[in-house]
Amino acid sequence: MSFPKIGNLAPDFKLPDQGGKLIKLSQYRSERVVVLYFYPKAMTPGCTVQAAGIRDSKQWISKNKLVVLAVSPDSPDRLARFDDKENLKFSLLSDKDHKVAEKYGAWGLKKFMGREYMGILRTTFIIGMDGRLKHVMSKVKTKTHHEDIKNVLDELNL
Repeated sequence: MSFPKIGNLAPDFKLPDQGGKLIKLSQYRSERVVVLYFYPKAMTPGCTVQAAGIRDSKQWISKNKLVVLAVSPDSPDRLARFDDKENLKFSLLSDKDHKVAEKYGAWGLKKFMGREYMGILRTTFIIGMDGRLKHVMSKVKTKTHHEDIKNVLDELNL
């Protein structure tokens, strides 16, 4: 699996959010910079830390006219419980068949405790208002993810 090429249009998709509403990536074109991140599973320790960092950056995100789309293979019902429990208030998208993750190169072989399996590779994509991919963060650290996003956006002047 490889990532889409920086400078190309980001692959469009339509996925249900935690409330069942269909969200289409291209609906933000010309309006917002999109932070699209893929995470393995709602309500797990690392994914909760990562999401809480984004939640706690809400003021900065609003000020900079960003939209955050977080994608996992969880069902919309599980995503709704995650949102309610952690008071996230940003779009959690359900990619149950992982087709969008595959388009983005965020689905692949993982290894844990000697076991190999296919799953979400924790990856973040920065998509400009022109709909083009500006940056890929493939080595995401859950604790500093929100700060790392800020740094990348500052470097890109977005």
